[in-house]
Amino acid sequence: MQLFDTHAHLDDEQLADNTVDILADANRHDVSRILTVSTTLASCYRSLRLAEEHSGVYAAVGIHPNYCHEASLAQWQEIETLVDRPQVVAIGETGLDDHWDFCPFELQQEYFTRHIQLSHRSGLPFIVHMRDCEPQMLETLASSRDAAGQLNGVMHSFCGSQLAAEQCLEWGMHISFAGMLTFKRNHELREIAASIPSDRLLIETDSPYLSPHPCRGQRPNTPALVRHTLQCLADVRKTSIEDMAAITTANALRFFQIPASP
Repeated sequence: MQLFDTHAHLDDEQLADNTVDILADANRHDVSRILTVSTTLASCYRSLRLAEEHSGVYAAVGIHPNYCHEASLAQWQEIETLVDRPQVVAIGETGLDDHWDFCPFELQQEYFTRHIQLSHRSGLPFIVHMRDCEPQMLETLASSRDAAGQLNGVMHSFCGSQLAAEQCLEWGMHISFAGMLTFKRNHELREIAASIPSDRLLIETDSPYLSPHPCRGQRPNTPALVRHTLQCLADVRKTSIEDMAAITTANALRFFQIPASP
């Protein structure tokens, strides 16, 4: 069994000093591939270095919506040049966040559109962060579709509504579930997970955040713990963990255009 943690922040200070042990532990728990996702230009370079130094690690480059106000035009232009690096398989994370008051919402929307346009130009998928802004998120996505009306993106750590999931699926997007899927109160989220077409499902940790049950509250979360989210997803879809692993890993390899053999 091979698992793909499609969203981790290996460059985060909670993980960065222990990379070798974290990756070894991931491998012991069948996690053979990890996408480390950037949040700033400096994070992009740290993620690239991790992907260059460790087999099975890949990088996404972009600016998190909560940090857009710290980015200059020159920094964004530099990120645009990084998409040609062989270790880069995605754009992001990008998106919108109306929970924290870190960055003006209009600026977040501008940068979100920039990331999607970069995805269109590069052919790389984009990774979407959404918090407390579902209507605005859907509006931005609706206006950003390509000529065929499709979007090459993934809703990361999905916790939106059934309607949002259905709309994103109609636009060709993938849906990724993290530790919140396992939280006892999230019955509706598990119902949504049960309804997603098998070929659009991904799993992730969002480490070092969102540790899944039964490790909820543990810090830091690490890629090895993605197995708990996988088990929960298998349970709600009434299949085996082995079958769910095969499905989600195959989906991730196809979505990020990664060969099956590292």
